[in-house]
Amino acid sequence: MMINNITTMVVLLAAIGFSTQTTAETVSSLRGAADIDQDSAAPVAKKYAKDNEPISRDYVQQPPLIPHKIKNYRINLKSNKCMSCHSWSNYREANATKISQTHFESRDKNVLANVSARRYFCTQCHVPQVNAQPLVENVFEPVTAISGQ
Repeated sequence: MMINNITTMVVLLAAIGFSTQTTAETVSSLRGAADIDQDSAAPVAKKYAKDNEPISRDYVQQPPLIPHKIKNYRINLKSNKCMSCHSWSNYREANATKISQTHFESRDKNVLANVSARRYFCTQCHVPQVNAQPLVENVFEPVTAISGQ
């Protein structure tokens, strides 16, 4: 009985492997190359807007998007360029959004004196935006209200 189950599993896995191999041959690249294994041209560099108003969010709990370029921003264990404008002590002078109180909480919701280590690396969640056309069609609709349903 056990040998029959193992044999059946091996046959099924082999069949799946062969079918995915033929399917993979029909996939085309979103980068514009005719085949995935071919090199493609580098995309045109997009321009980031200079400091803008905050970008509206599309869903509940979405981290705020960065409305400016962040090239050459250093975020490592010793420094965090974002804090030069967004810290509680600098945000007014920099006319920037203040870092959220939630970034000063531990996993257990204990309030910390400094930014939590799990929230220190800003670009884990926050990303800059450019005005670029989507690679694929998207019919996503942003949340306009939370219903009680």
